[in-house]
Amino acid sequence: MNQNLFRCVVLLVVAGWLAPIQARLNGQVDPAEFIRQNYVKSEHRIAMRDGVELHTTVYRPRDNSKAYPFLLNRTPYSCQPYGEPMSGRLGPSRYMEQDGYIFVKQDVRGRWNSAGTYDNMRPHVPGESAIDESSDTWDTIEWLLKNIPGNNGRVGITGISYPGFYSAAALPEAHPALVASSPQAPIADFFFDDFHHQGAYLLMYWQATSTFGFQHDGPTMENWVPPMSPQPQGNAYDFYLNLGPLKNSLAYQGEDNFFWKELSEHSSYDEFWQRRSILPHLKNVTSSVMTVGGWFDAEDLYGPLNIYREIEKNNPEAFNVLVMGPFSHGGWASSANANQVGNVIFGEGVADFYQREIEAPFFRHFLWQTGEKPAFEAMVFDTGAGRWDTYDAWPPKNAAPVKIYFHGDGQLRTSIPEVAEEDPLSVSEFVSDPANPVPYRKKEDCQLQFTPREYMTDDQRFASERDDVLVFQSEVLDKDMTLAGEVIANLKVSVTGTDSDWIVKLIDVFPEDAPTYPRGADGIDMSGYQQMVRSEVIRARFRNSFETPEPFVPGEVTDVRLPLQDVYHTFRPGHRIMIHVQSTWFPLIDRNPQTFVDNIFKADEKDFVSATHRLHHSVLHPSSIDVKILDRKHQE
Repeated sequence: MNQNLFRCVVLLVVAGWLAPIQARLNGQVDPAEFIRQNYVKSEHRIAMRDGVELHTTVYRPRDNSKAYPFLLNRTPYSCQPYGEPMSGRLGPSRYMEQDGYIFVKQDVRGRWNSAGTYDNMRPHVPGESAIDESSDTWDTIEWLLKNIPGNNGRVGITGISYPGFYSAAALPEAHPALVASSPQAPIADFFFDDFHHQGAYLLMYWQATSTFGFQHDGPTMENWVPPMSPQPQGNAYDFYLNLGPLKNSLAYQGEDNFFWKELSEHSSYDEFWQRRSILPHLKNVTSSVMTVGGWFDAEDLYGPLNIYREIEKNNPEAFNVLVMGPFSHGGWASSANANQVGNVIFGEGVADFYQREIEAPFFRHFLWQTGEKPAFEAMVFDTGAGRWDTYDAWPPKNAAPVKIYFHGDGQLRTSIPEVAEEDPLSVSEFVSDPANPVPYRKKEDCQLQFTPREYMTDDQRFASERDDVLVFQSEVLDKDMTLAGEVIANLKVSVTGTDSDWIVKLIDVFPEDAPTYPRGADGIDMSGYQQMVRSEVIRARFRNSFETPEPFVPGEVTDVRLPLQDVYHTFRPGHRIMIHVQSTWFPLIDRNPQTFVDNIFKADEKDFVSATHRLHHSVLHPSSIDVKILDRKHQE
């Protein structure tokens, strides 16, 4: 064969091999067809060290010319389809399907087609004989290495939300072949993620309780998970208000719903919840870790930020990076509408950029050992300026702490209030009525659904108009102001009741001449829009200890410290910074009776009373917000 003919043959062979991939990238081939053409499926029952067998599905590339790394995903949500049908999606993105991995999906113990008993956020127990998510991951990896041919001996793990927890839970006492882990939107602690936020019960998770609250009768390929109750329909504000106290929920949740019983019996941060936190166990981490989250994740924002922090604190030598984008829960794994959350648009291709330039190269480097190691400590999206930035520390080293004070004239200033305690401007007050709580968005938009997401960027003008919401704002900004890092509210409060919740919202107020966003036929009018940037709640009975709740002394000025989690947001010239302070946020969170009871899940109707709430802002009792402001003149 002459040289030119040989070259033509080689080019034809290569072109034939690349054609399905290129067509896949160009959207010319159906994703499911691409998988059928390029992967072989097998199913296995892998015995754990205690003999319990877990259903595991393996998708191995048809090309046997090289050895592939494993990419593992462990889930409580089923690795369907079972049997002969192929999944329509294997990897976190099309780019990783193009790179080629041995994709492994596994039902965790007690769920779907795996045996054993299910335990929500199963506690980590150190030691080789212990049974936990780390040991199940270890045993799975050991079996895969020995029984699946064509592997290169390296394993990665990833997953979003609950599978993100399983990715983090694999890190303590990890198998040595586990070289790359990417917990994405991971749950870290159920008392601060998902079902609770700093002690307050997230009522919008009420519908999902049955999903996690029942044991199956044994391995099954059928849909055995009870449906959410009630079925999503109608107005959530009216439904939950008519439901009354949480004790009335049993008729919907069911007598055998073990998770509802756990929630209602363990209303404080007792040993039950403490043992389920993965954070204390993130030590001696040997895997390279990339934790991923969304700045507008209504479900799991605490998890990624704190998992990253704990690994960084306890494992200074580990490769540990943080990625935070302009996404709602898991939005980076999608392409449809991933460039916006609610009404706010962040630019085209932000999810594709993440998949192509961040996620795929991370796994490519550590599992394929090709390409450069990620050259950042934090890859974060500025949700006000609309761009990705990289830093060698998070928060950035050039982000300076600044204290912003509430003033009696409704202003936010960096100067401490000078008014005396007896001055009328030393306090702002409102009446909090459990029978008329502040909605978390316009009442007509409060749909009966599990964990709404769009509200995280909602226009807050509906709340600014209410008498039971305190509104403070800055002067109009004449230059960029970038907040980077944690935001903490330090409130000086007093109440006429014996219990209370406190909600603080950080808001970006757009100018009146803000351009209309091109969404839909008429677009979104952003003139004067009050975009929620960050918000958080604390059940103030836990102001001094999440383990030991304590009542308020009526009328006594009390400190309440409320972390709002991190932000990375530039407030542009012409905008204002606004803060809302309120005590109800319904039905996102349940209603506080405002009468101290041992367990709010068992409160009676008579316990729910109106109370006057006061925010103090005098020279003696100054309320403030701690932020970090980026110095862009000395940008890293």
